[in-house]
This record gives sequence, structure tokens and C-alpha cells, in this order.
Amino acid sequence: MPFIPHTEEDVKAMLAEIGVDSIENLFDEIPAELRSEGLTRVPEGVSEMEITRIMHARAEQDSRALCFAGAGAYEHHIPAAVWEITTRGEFYSAYTPYQAEASQGTLQLLYEYQTMMASLTGMDISNASLYDGASALAEAVLMAVRANRKSKTKRILMPRTVHPNYRKVAHNIVKGQGITLEELDFDIEGGHINPDSLPKDPGDFTALVIPQPNYFGVLEDVDVLTNWAHEHKALVIAVVNPTSLALLKAPGSWGDEGADITCGEGQPLGAPLSSGGPYFGFMACREQFVRQMPGRIIGRTVDLDGKEGFALTLQAREQHIRRSKATSNICTNQGLLVTAATIYMALVGPDGLTKVAQSSHANTMSLISKLEATGNTKRKFNRPVFHEAVMQFDVPTDEIMKSMSEQSILPGVIISDDYPELGNVMLVCATETKTEQDLQTYAELVAKMSA
Repeated sequence: MPFIPHTEEDVKAMLAEIGVDSIENLFDEIPAELRSEGLTRVPEGVSEMEITRIMHARAEQDSRALCFAGAGAYEHHIPAAVWEITTRGEFYSAYTPYQAEASQGTLQLLYEYQTMMASLTGMDISNASLYDGASALAEAVLMAVRANRKSKTKRILMPRTVHPNYRKVAHNIVKGQGITLEELDFDIEGGHINPDSLPKDPGDFTALVIPQPNYFGVLEDVDVLTNWAHEHKALVIAVVNPTSLALLKAPGSWGDEGADITCGEGQPLGAPLSSGGPYFGFMACREQFVRQMPGRIIGRTVDLDGKEGFALTLQAREQHIRRSKATSNICTNQGLLVTAATIYMALVGPDGLTKVAQSSHANTMSLISKLEATGNTKRKFNRPVFHEAVMQFDVPTDEIMKSMSEQSILPGVIISDDYPELGNVMLVCATETKTEQDLQTYAELVAKMSA
């Protein structure tokens, strides 16, 4: 039975006190056709033992697949200590640290997270996280419009090499504010934004979004693109994979001046795949734009006795100030996932993160080589990649997906719905978790299907 605090007598007494005959009359302003007739699709309640069996059965479905799927969510090794510490009561049950005197531990952890992310991205300041990578991009677009006051058009140049889901989320969030997301097409040979294809006179635009690596796993010409945007008085929004930054140039060093805003998905930093979430978004920017950054920023200070302390320095959201003055009405701090990310980065350290990135890249290149050796598979694009690549198969990708799934292998992500012009392709990923035997197994199965 659900816990309902009010008895029928309590309800009657409260209704009588306010002079209403029934609970239904409290909501008489809602039209009858909009009212629900009941939760018809919710099953009957079951016992604790029965629900435990159901949850174990569902967990088993997620636990044994050999995963070569990426496309924004990646299977990395997570040291056992990460979630052992993250799920301690001090962190697991902590909420937003509004009362600094009672939240020094949480505030310090968020401050350390910000420091790590600012260092990783090469930016001046990081906030204390957002919902996820897709909404982080939308927030970055809104932020760019506020920050670039010289631009009057609210035009954002959005490459098709940005994750399709990110583009959809960004569109849904910003479309009501008169912001236009103009697509930039990609080079069909390289799978990147070809700088030579950029217009010499693009007119007034607010910002250029640059993914690195892009959705295809391909590396973009970030220096050229960044300088091009700045030459036309536009801001640069970098959308990056945090693990890749252990090897690739940080956004803060792109071009002559660096990117202006950096955002992305933090899942690779200690969050398991977990059937799709929860994850967290990160955002960092140049100091001059900090007042336009959504979310929260934790600062370090000293008290009257000279002792170090931490506090919420900036809280630019509607929960804290007037809604009309807020930089965001949707952002929030994903505290638990940020806790895991901070512990993950502290445990692996800069050298460990570099090894993760190097191993992931090496495994991907090895997998590409093995697949191409079958004679029935080849790379779609000729540009360098990080740890995933678009592969073109002779066998229909639907057949590959079905056959391998039956053998508990996730062979990749079919992307033809979003990019039909690429043909029979699949986005394939290999991280540091894959062994030589894993890679060989994949290639052998593809060879057998092609025979």
C-alpha cells in the first residue's frame, strides 16, 4: 500500500474548512476532456521480492554485451574506488550546498572539479556542471547570444558533424527565442568541416560551434575554424570529449585566441553507461564571459580567522534571482555524477587519463585495420580520428546489428537515418576496455558474414 498521510476524515475536515464539497471541485477549472481517467498503463503493485527479481533480470540484460557502440556515451574502465566513495552517505545524500557553513565538503569537491575542468579544457573558469552534454550545448548557444552583443542576428553556425541529438535538443530549447541554427555541411571525403568551403563573407553571425572530435570521430581543423570565426567577430563554442583532451589541444589554445565557450558530456569521466544515464554536462569559458555563464560557480575564500573556506560565488539561475534576470531557467548541478568525475580524475590523474586516451585510440586504429583486412569493410572518411570511426560495410548494417546482438555484441551505431547520403555505414568505437581478442572476435564475425 502507498503511504498516504491523510485519512478520509482528515480530507473531509480540510475540505469543510475551506468550504469545498470534494477534491474534484478544487480543480474544476481544468476541462473535463483534459482530465485523466486513471493510470491505466501502470501495472498493479508487486511485493519487494518480486520487484527485486525483475530488477535483477533487467540488470542481467545490460551486463554481458561486448560493446563497440559510442556516439556520445562510452564504455571506460571505472576504478572500483570511484563509486565506493561517491556513494558514501556524505556525498550520496548531499543536496545543493546553499548553506556554506554546513556544506564545506561538498563545496570543496565542486571547487576541485571546476579547477580540474578548467585545466583540462584550457579555459579560465568552469561552472559546477549542467544536466547533460546536449543541454550544455543549448546553454552555450544561449550564452553566446548574450555575450556577443555586437551581433544582432542571433545566427549560430551549427555543423552537421555535431551529434544529431545535440542539434535537436539545442533547436528545441532556443527556437522560441528567435535564435537560428544554420547548418554547415561536411566534406564527404573527410567527414569534417572543410575550411575551404566556408564563405568569405558569411555576414553577421553570433557564434560558430566546433565539435572535437566530431560525431564521426573525425578531428576538425580547429585552429583554422576558430580564427575564421574570430575574424568575423563571432564567438567559438567548442563541443569536446573530455577524455580526448588528454591528447588533443585544449579548446583554450585553439587558433590565436582560443575558444570562447567550451561544453560537452562528462559521462566518460567515471559514469557507467547505465542504459543511458544519468550523465552530466560541463561548461567552461573565458573570464570575460563569466557573468553570462549559467549554473553555479564555487569560490574559495578565507573567513574572519583567516581559515580557508568555500562558498557559492555565482548562482545565475532562476532559483536564486528573478526569472527575467536569470541566465538559465533549466540548468542544474548534477552533483552526484560530478562527484564521481572528480574522484575519477583525482584517481587516474593526468598520466592515467593520457593512457586511457592513448589506449582507446590505439584499439580503434587496430580494429579499423582488422576490419579492413577482411576485404569487405573500409573507412568512410580519410581524416584522422580519436577513438571511433565510420566504417562502410558490404553486408547490410541491419544484418550485422541483428546477428551480433544475438551473440551479445553491440557492433556500433547505425547512423544512416541521420546521414542517408553515407550509405551502408556504422559508427564503430573501441576504448581501453577492449582486448586484442575482443577486436579479433569482431573482425572474424564480420568476415564470416561477408563470406
